[in-house]
Amino acid sequence: MPHKTSSKTPPKGKSPVTPVSKARKLAIIGGGNMASSLIGGLLQDGWKAKQFRVADPNPAQRDLLSERFGVAAYADNSEAVQGADGVVLAVKPQMLGGVVAELAPALRKTRPLIISIAAGVRAADIQRWIGEPLPVVRVMPNTPALVAAGASGLYATPEVNNVQIDFAESLMRAVGLVVWVQQESLMDVVTGLSGSGPAYLFLVLEAMEDAAVAQGLDRRTARLLTLQTVFGAAKMALESEDTPATLRSHVTSPGGTTAAGIRELERGLRSLFYEAVDAATARSQAMANHYGAEE
Repeated sequence: MPHKTSSKTPPKGKSPVTPVSKARKLAIIGGGNMASSLIGGLLQDGWKAKQFRVADPNPAQRDLLSERFGVAAYADNSEAVQGADGVVLAVKPQMLGGVVAELAPALRKTRPLIISIAAGVRAADIQRWIGEPLPVVRVMPNTPALVAAGASGLYATPEVNNVQIDFAESLMRAVGLVVWVQQESLMDVVTGLSGSGPAYLFLVLEAMEDAAVAQGLDRRTARLLTLQTVFGAAKMALESEDTPATLRSHVTSPGGTTAAGIRELERGLRSLFYEAVDAATARSQAMANHYGAEE
C-alpha cells in the first residue's frame, strides 16, 4: 500500500480544511512524469478523466497521455487552463517565467489556484509574472511520487483560502505524504532534504551493494539484499513510534557486528549528509535569487 498521509498544519490564519469536491477541474501545464503521476494517483482516488486538461508542446506526449488516461490534451497552454479551478505548473524552472507570462491574461481572467512544482522559483516571482497576487501554492515533490510513494513539502501564500489549501493537499496526497511549511524559505530546505534525498539514498544503495560484492557476494544477491534491507528499515521507521536513534540502538549490541559497522560510519557519515543537504539547500536559494532577478 502506498503511504498516503499528511502532516497537516495549514498555514497560519487558516482554519481547518473542508472536503474537496470531485467536480473540480485541474489543468496541468507540462505533460511529463509528474503529470502522469498526478493523473494516475487522482484517478485511483476517484477523479474522472474529464476533470483534467493537460498542455504539452510535444504531440507524441499529448497522444500518450490521451491514450493512457483518456484526458484532454492541448498544444496551447491558454486553452488548457480555461475553466480550471487549479493550474499545476509542471515545467522546468528556467522555462517557468515565459510560460507564466504567456498564461497571465487567462489566469487573471479565471483566477484559479496556481500550484507550482518548479524548484527554486519563489511565489512572489510567479505572482509578478502574472501581474496580480493570485493564490499560489508552491510544492516540492520528489521522484518516488512516480510510484505513489512521494514526499511533498507545500507552502501557501496569504491569498490561498481554506478550500484551496485542501484542494492542493488532496492533489499531492494522491502520490504520497504531504507536509506544510509556514515560511517559504523552508522550501529550500525541503528541496535539499526530500527533493534531492532520493538521489542520496540511491548512492547509499550503490555503495552498500558494491561493498558486498567486494566481500564476495554476487551482484544480484547483493542488490536484492540491499534493496530489501533499506525498504524494510524504512517501513519499520514509518510504522514505529520510536526515533531512528532508538531503532538503531535496538539492533546495535555492544561489541557486535553492527556496532563494528556503525563505528566506521560514524567517522564521517553525519557530516557528509549535513554537507549534502546544506549544499542542495544553498543551490535552491541561489536558483530562487537567479530566477527572481530575471525579467
